[in-house]
Amino acid sequence: MRMVRAFKQAMLVQRGHLFHWVPVCLAIGVGGFFTLRFEPNGMMLAGAVVVALGLALLARHMGEALRPIPFALVLVLAGALLAAGRAHYVAGPVLGWRYYGAVEGRVVALDRSGSDAVRVTLDHVVLERVSPARTPLRVRVSLHGDAVGIDPQPGMRVMTTAHLSPPGGPVEPGGFDFQRHAWFARLGAVGYTRVPLVGLVAAQDGWSLATFRLRMAMSSHIRAALPGDVGGFAAAVTTGDRSGISLRTLDTLRASNTAHLLAISGLHMGLLSGFVLGLLRLVLAAIPGAALHWPVRKIAAAGALVAASGYLALSGGNVATERAYVMAAVALCAVMLSRRAISLRAVAMAAIIVLVLRPEALLGPGFQMSFAATVALVAVFGWLRDSALTRGPRWLKPFVAVLISSAVAGLATAPIGAAHFNTVSHFGLLANLASVPLMGLLVVPAAVLAGLLAPLGLDWIGLWLMGLGLRWILAVADWVAGLDGARGYVAGPEPWVLPMIALGGLVVILWQGRGRFAGLAAMALGFAVWAGADRPAALIAEDGGIVGVMTAQGRALSKDKGAGFVAQNWLENDGDGAGQQRAAARWQGAPQAPRTKLATVGPVELVHLIGKRALAGFGPCMPGQLVVLSVTPEAPLGDCDVYDPERLRTTGAIALVQGRNGIRLRTARQVAGDRMWSGWAR
Repeated sequence: MRMVRAFKQAMLVQRGHLFHWVPVCLAIGVGGFFTLRFEPNGMMLAGAVVVALGLALLARHMGEALRPIPFALVLVLAGALLAAGRAHYVAGPVLGWRYYGAVEGRVVALDRSGSDAVRVTLDHVVLERVSPARTPLRVRVSLHGDAVGIDPQPGMRVMTTAHLSPPGGPVEPGGFDFQRHAWFARLGAVGYTRVPLVGLVAAQDGWSLATFRLRMAMSSHIRAALPGDVGGFAAAVTTGDRSGISLRTLDTLRASNTAHLLAISGLHMGLLSGFVLGLLRLVLAAIPGAALHWPVRKIAAAGALVAASGYLALSGGNVATERAYVMAAVALCAVMLSRRAISLRAVAMAAIIVLVLRPEALLGPGFQMSFAATVALVAVFGWLRDSALTRGPRWLKPFVAVLISSAVAGLATAPIGAAHFNTVSHFGLLANLASVPLMGLLVVPAAVLAGLLAPLGLDWIGLWLMGLGLRWILAVADWVAGLDGARGYVAGPEPWVLPMIALGGLVVILWQGRGRFAGLAAMALGFAVWAGADRPAALIAEDGGIVGVMTAQGRALSKDKGAGFVAQNWLENDGDGAGQQRAAARWQGAPQAPRTKLATVGPVELVHLIGKRALAGFGPCMPGQLVVLSVTPEAPLGDCDVYDPERLRTTGAIALVQGRNGIRLRTARQVAGDRMWSGWAR
């Protein structure tokens, strides 16, 4: 009874802070939906609705102390239903085979691939000898070699001959699921072409396409005024077009932990909104009588909201920018309603809006890092505001604020960045302290100035000033990335570790009373499990094209080129900074027949046959062997376990995991399950 009374008392203490937990409960439901290994049918979803209604009715008859519990369960079910509804809303055909032939469509997006090739995303797709019912809504094609041909313009209808295939699954069991990502992006096929694009119809009209053309025109103008990576950086922070950034510079920014400055996210939206808000207040205050008779602060907030809306439209409206806009809009609306603009309640409202509109955003690093940094900053600065601590003399406070915000945001986002990207920037705080203030003091104001002077043809003044700031940021990033030990590598955690750490952190910040210490325990457990995690003894790609075996020196790869994306992801998930060629040189054992690799994994002899020649020269296999093929054999190989492309298509990538009872196989299908976006049997 004493424990029950203590629990009721703890719940009563939370009364004034229950709204903060609404997005947390929604996120638990969304995350729960995506962790299911089966696809809920209509009866299950209807049952969830009935249960939610029943819990809501039950809550009305419960005491005040216990009422939040059924309401929390209702929100969890609501989150799962939102995710299910969104998954069905974006549903579209997915290519179920490898296709080579004519591809026709309208250009709706332009970017660059990881190999720096131009990529075009097409909608209104037409494929040769494929019925409209089986044709993907969108396809993405990388232009290799001289395949660019014409200069693709937004809205232009183009045609080429391309290789297309279904979106790939996780590169290893439990890894990033590109099939799921492509499903919500409505990408039904991806591929490449070496045939030049042919323009069929000029750019078409429409609000979204007109905005897209304006973005690309602005990006080209900026890069013409500021050549090189400086212009690419300027275009990225103004229009969201990152195609002008070289891979080397992008890697440097990541190594120095300043790559977040490229994305139009909360920092940029906040700086722009804050600058416009302050500028409008100064202008209105200079008008005689306005400061005395007009609600200057509210008018300036409305103007800043208009500017933020325009920035959202020009930036392309991707998920990260939409999330940043929602957070800025909530804060500005709070100002117009005479409420506190920056509070945990405002952050909770922004998170609710994002989760309702795009539940799948929860799984991305952008959502996680943005809200982790914001929640931590609001909590820390709120604590400083309410405490008696001083930040020094008035002239020093802005510098102390930058130092605190950079340190807090860096600590809050470091586990997320390490989990998703497997890297840690050891001198990221130093780089951000030298770069972030300049974004607010020079780069963003110069961008606004360039926009104001553009109708007069004097935008070069703002762009020149902007270039000065960006050159400094790039110089700082290059210097920090060149320091010894600037970047470290971290092995990826189990899928449930990061949610445990995040939930523990939220308990520490949001819970009122001594119960928040339970959050510290959850975080400590998560980090301990992460530190002791073991990587698979062997990995097999989903097409049988490459195999990786763990050795004392790190993972050894079965070939030194080809399947580079898979190889890079395996090494990164191991926390290994080696390249593919170096990892391939680790493969040990006696020389085998050409393109045949052998390795021993516990009691299993793993054989990798690369290509038809290796298959032709391989004799009957023996019991205890696990043979991986990159081509499908015409006849059985013998009494062994064989994984060829046909079989791997039904299992996905495979991991050989060392357990207490020996080696066990874990497939991507076993971990991810059979979902509507899965292609195991497609």
